[in-house]
Amino acid sequence: MPDDAPRSSRMPFLAAGVVAAVVVLAVVGVLVARAQHLGPWELGPQDRNRFAEQPQYADPDSRTAQAARQAEADGRTEEAAAFAELAEVPQGIWLTPEERPVGDVGGYVAGVGGAADEAGEVPLFVVYGIPDRDCTGGYSSGGLRADTYVPWVEEIAGAVAPYAAAVVLEPDALASAVECDRRAERVDLLSQAVDVLADAGVTTYVDGGHSDWVPVKEVAGLLREVGVDRVRGFATNVSNYQTDRDEVRWAERLSELVGGASYVVDSGRNGVGSTEEWCNPSGQALGQRPGYVDDGTGLDAYLWVKPPGDSDGECNGGPPAGEFWGQRALELLGRS
Repeated sequence: MPDDAPRSSRMPFLAAGVVAAVVVLAVVGVLVARAQHLGPWELGPQDRNRFAEQPQYADPDSRTAQAARQAEADGRTEEAAAFAELAEVPQGIWLTPEERPVGDVGGYVAGVGGAADEAGEVPLFVVYGIPDRDCTGGYSSGGLRADTYVPWVEEIAGAVAPYAAAVVLEPDALASAVECDRRAERVDLLSQAVDVLADAGVTTYVDGGHSDWVPVKEVAGLLREVGVDRVRGFATNVSNYQTDRDEVRWAERLSELVGGASYVVDSGRNGVGSTEEWCNPSGQALGQRPGYVDDGTGLDAYLWVKPPGDSDGECNGGPPAGEFWGQRALELLGRS
C-alpha cells in the first residue's frame, strides 16, 4: 500500500495546523474582548464614560416639555414649537427632597430609569438636597436635615443602580461650604453620599463649582476629602455661564490635582460667557449641545446639567428657582 505512508506522514502536520489556528483564534478573541471590555475585562461603573456608550435620555415629562404641551393647548404654536425643540435636547433631571421626598424619590427614579433603559439611553440625575442648600445665593434654599440626608441618597442610589445612568452630586455644595462655614458637615455628608453611590455602582460626578469661584487647589482638597477617587470624577460650571475654554482649562488642572479624575462640563447656557451676574443674567445664549468627548483629556462630555429654560431664582424678573421661564428660554434660543 504505497499510498498509505504519504497520507499518514501528513497527519501530524495537519493536526498541528488545526491547533495553531485554534490558538490564533483564541488569542484574537481575547484581544477583541479586552479591547471591547467584555467578560472579565468589562469596565466598572466608575471606569466607563456612560455618555460614550449610549445616547443621553431626554425626559418627555420635563418642565420644558410640559411648557411645550401647554403652549400648544393655548394656541401659542410658535412658542410651543420653540419649547418642544428645546425639550428634545437631553438635560439633567433634578431630584430635590421638596419635590421627591423619602418614600417617593425611589419610585420616581426607577420609573425614569426604566423608560430610559427601554429606549437604550442614559438618564442624568442631579442630586440636590444637601442641608442649607444654596447657602450663598439663597434662591434655592432648603434641603434636608443632616440626619435624613443619607437615607434619601440611599433610596436614590438603590433605584438608579439597576440602570445605565449617571449622577451629578450636589451642585455648589463643596464650593460654597467654605463661604457658609459648613465645611465639616458638608465633607462628612458628601463623603457618605459618595460611598453610597459608589457601593451601588452608580457612575457619579461630584460637583466642583466652576473656574471663577474657589481656587483650584482648594477645590482639589475638598474633592479628595469626600473621596472623588471612589467615583468617576467631578462636574463643573453647573448652572453657571463660564466658557467651555475656561472650564476645560481649569478642570484639567483640577483633574491633575485629584489623580486624573474624569469630568463633565455644563454647557447649557454658556454660549456668550460669564458676566458679573450669576442669577438670570440677560443677554445669554445656549452653549454646545450635549455630547461625549474623546480627545485625550479628562473631559467625558459636555452636558446640559441645568435645564436652560429653568430660572435661577427670583432675580432679574425670573420666577422661583427651578421653574420654567418661557421668556428667558425664548431669548436663549433666539441668540443661539
